[in-house]
Amino acid sequence: MKKILFTGGAGFIGSHIVEKYIELNHEVIIVDNFSSGKMSNLNNVVNSPLCHIENCDITNVEELEKVFIKYQPTVINHHAAQKSVSYSVENPIYNAMINEIGLLNLITLGVKYKIDKFIYVSSGGALSKEILNDEKSCENDIPQLKSPYAITKYCGEHYLRNYSELYGFSWIGLRYANAYGPRQIADGECGVIPIFLNNLFAQKESILFTYEDMPRGCTRDYIYINDIVDFNVLALNTDKGLNDVYNIGSGIELPILDIYDELIKVFETNIPIRIAGPRLGDIKRSVLDTAKAQRIFGWKPTFTLSTGLNDLKKNYNK
Repeated sequence: MKKILFTGGAGFIGSHIVEKYIELNHEVIIVDNFSSGKMSNLNNVVNSPLCHIENCDITNVEELEKVFIKYQPTVINHHAAQKSVSYSVENPIYNAMINEIGLLNLITLGVKYKIDKFIYVSSGGALSKEILNDEKSCENDIPQLKSPYAITKYCGEHYLRNYSELYGFSWIGLRYANAYGPRQIADGECGVIPIFLNNLFAQKESILFTYEDMPRGCTRDYIYINDIVDFNVLALNTDKGLNDVYNIGSGIELPILDIYDELIKVFETNIPIRIAGPRLGDIKRSVLDTAKAQRIFGWKPTFTLSTGLNDLKKNYNK
């Protein structure tokens, strides 16, 4: 059994991983300020003796330290974040407070209370290189860093590399592609699928942001939540491949309009979409090379977009 301090555990991605960790008999201390996470996401675990919930903001180091003192975790899994690219452009100071100061609070407290491992959620899409032709973005490529969000996520990887060398704990960075699945909320570009679904069910038109040379919209790599959960189990238990970052995606590049078309097909509806110009801070193309994760951990995604959306349909709002 491991004792895991899990930030953002009431969120879309975090709550699914928390469920799996508890199912595997690990003790999980959920730290969440519930700014976007929901208690309802924890319905399946809230009554478990292995689940502890602390309403705490990671930028409040005094309150956060009380959690460390109370539970003495040995692992940190850090999913709490300001994750909207467009919001980070408009509010860079707030973005830095959450994504840098919050992270540094966790790192320094982790050092003080002697954690063994730090699992850090970075970003595959925002740290993508400029994709040309049939290339994919690898972990050692130089990222474009086109937004404050991307800059803070990249800094986070380097903070962990530096502090782990100084103080001897292990870390592993997870660069997610665009995640989707049950419980996801419509919050900016990270939630394009629930944004589209909300509009479809409300009989409202959606907006597609395009470039002249990309009339079907920006391209992205989409990964289903179950595949993310699987890698978080590997990251928790591994004693190999540590102190490094890994792309977690499908390796398939899809225009956003393709996503909309597949949603219409799976959810059996049809509402027109409106075309608009590009947004500040957007990466035009993003697709991840996941060969490193496959080579070192034997991990590979099991859900296609079609099977993922059909599973989402069965479990929508659960």
